[in-house]
Amino acid sequence: MVKSVVVYFSGYGRTRLVAEAIAQGASAHVATVGQDGELDERDWTALDEADAIIFGAPTYMGTVPWQFKKFADASSKRWYARAWEGKVFGGFTNSASFNGDKQVTLIYLQTLASQHGGIWVSLGLLPGNVKVTESPDLNVLGGSVGLLVRSSADANIGDPSASDLETARVYGARITGIANRLKS
Repeated sequence: MVKSVVVYFSGYGRTRLVAEAIAQGASAHVATVGQDGELDERDWTALDEADAIIFGAPTYMGTVPWQFKKFADASSKRWYARAWEGKVFGGFTNSASFNGDKQVTLIYLQTLASQHGGIWVSLGLLPGNVKVTESPDLNVLGGSVGLLVRSSADANIGDPSASDLETARVYGARITGIANRLKS
């Protein structure tokens, strides 16, 4: 059984919902980057012991917020020691816009994983782009590098969509499944 960790920052709570859905699909520990950009020592230990790490952050002004960047910069001690080399990685982002330069955030997360010597897992889903379906489409924003999620800026309960949250669960299961295959 692999150990997976979802490490994320959420400014307004919507990215937290996505992190929890991914964690559910991945049977993962959830590590929250605080409003000050700090991570508990217990969560650093979980990341060090993990087989799979899933990064998550909202997209603010075309990239990750400073709180996630502070966490990423603090991971440089692990980078220098090659502590996360060979781990499986994935990532997700959330913003109010359909686009909002979310791809830039995913590329940042993928680059961070690559700097650590990790193995990046793509979303692995075709885009959900048909009008009539019997169930909610997965991957409605058509991402491939990782998970893209849209949450309305003025929404409260019920946002992100059920489709995006189900896509998150599927992606979490995919990452853990690939980590399981590589570990065996």
